[in-house]
Amino acid sequence: MGKVIAIANQKGGVGKTTTAINLAASLAVLEKKVLIIDADPQANTTSGLNFSPDNDEKRTLYEVMIGQIDIRDALIQTEIAKLHMIPSHMNLVAFELEMVDEAEREFALKKALDEIKDEYDFVIIDCSPSLGLITINTLTAADSVIIPVQPEFFALEGLGKLLQTIKLVQGGVNPELTIEGFIVTMFDGRTKVHNQVVGELKEHFKDMVFDTIIQRNIRLSEAPSYGKPIILYDVICNGTTNYLNLAREVLERNNGEN
Repeated sequence: MGKVIAIANQKGGVGKTTTAINLAASLAVLEKKVLIIDADPQANTTSGLNFSPDNDEKRTLYEVMIGQIDIRDALIQTEIAKLHMIPSHMNLVAFELEMVDEAEREFALKKALDEIKDEYDFVIIDCSPSLGLITINTLTAADSVIIPVQPEFFALEGLGKLLQTIKLVQGGVNPELTIEGFIVTMFDGRTKVHNQVVGELKEHFKDMVFDTIIQRNIRLSEAPSYGKPIILYDVICNGTTNYLNLAREVLERNNGEN
């Protein structure tokens, strides 16, 4: 049975898309069959995996979620053999407006994904940096959530709204939803505040914080402009090592489930 993991944080610039792309790619390189879904109208995951959102805008997540096409018709093979993608497009913004009065609108993604998720070991969903209906759909469809956290104090303060949203989803449409863990991104060990924030995060959330820390790495920021996950762009850099370690931690936490 495929494990569906949403990568979520309503705060932008915390490494959410970077984590979605590179965790999915690393799991695929570790011989897991993976589907990555771009659930963000900005479509950064789509372009970050070398596909233009405008290539075929009639076969994206938007058309899947409104029931216009079958989810299989939106699947794209990436450069990594075991990694498939469902792309996004700016049209996805219209979903919230069009579905506002529809019954069970929170279940649109789940209903579509239920058809194929068991064909994969993991489904990774890159969420929109908001807490609107699209993100509610991803949390309804997900088994768990990974929360990227930039080691800045304002980033910690912003976690409250996301955790409250997760709790509301747990209390309503998806009682089985869990927090897979918090992952620290863009970490610079030379910075005192970064070390302080990581310490506070671990003190408060304890073993919910992944041991792996994603270090600040220029190669990670360069890779999306070439349409590649870091493991294909620079196999020996710290970014590759960090995300492979994160993938191994995810596999350890899900030992026996896949």
